[in-house]
Amino acid sequence: MRMQRKVAFITGAGSGIGRAGAVRLAAEGALVVVTDRNGGAADRVAEEIAAAGGRAEAMALDMTDTTAVRAALADAISRHRRLDILHSHAGIQVEGTLEQVTPEQMDASWVLNVRAHFVAAQAVVAQMRGQGGGSIIVTASNSGVQYDAGMIAYATTKHAAVAMVRQMAKDYAGDCIRVNALCPGFVDTPFNAGFERQMGGRQAMEAYVGGQIPMGRFGTVEEIGEAVLYLASDESSFMTGMAFVIDGGECL
Repeated sequence: MRMQRKVAFITGAGSGIGRAGAVRLAAEGALVVVTDRNGGAADRVAEEIAAAGGRAEAMALDMTDTTAVRAALADAISRHRRLDILHSHAGIQVEGTLEQVTPEQMDASWVLNVRAHFVAAQAVVAQMRGQGGGSIIVTASNSGVQYDAGMIAYATTKHAAVAMVRQMAKDYAGDCIRVNALCPGFVDTPFNAGFERQMGGRQAMEAYVGGQIPMGRFGTVEEIGEAVLYLASDESSFMTGMAFVIDGGECL
């Protein structure tokens, strides 16, 4: 088991990609702290992991609440005496052009897609330095390395998340703390609701995926879960500051 004796903390892990990463890390031996704004969803993922023989804890956590985020991470570190992996995954997708997105929607996008990752990373870096290293994974998007029509809030904040990851990686590489951005493309989860509305409905989104993505399909949460495992494990020990794109060739 590649993650034996490792402790992982994952946000937005109650469904979709967050859940897939939690399940995959636990299957490789990690103790996973599963968090989600929906505490019931986090509980169900932790129960799923336990039923498969893994180790998991669950808690409700609103990533827009700075005090709660700091307290949750401090508690996990205090109880387990280490934190090897932070996967800061929770995010928001607001569709619209410059004329359609309100300042309040842009602020909400910034708070969850950038600031929350900053707060979480800041809360773990001292522990990771003291224990000799760790892996911080921030979920951005392939929208952080390209531009999407009618998605100003989403694309802007995802580009910012990638830039922040690169800066953190530069600053902490000497402490053996690796920081990478996970950049999925279209994965068929409810998170795509913003893109679906912007494109004009489910049928239009499916037509885009089939016609514009070179591999001609959605990615799966299991495929992205494998990428999370890679970024968390020693298999990526010489990789930091990267936008790790998994999108079927969409951004080419």
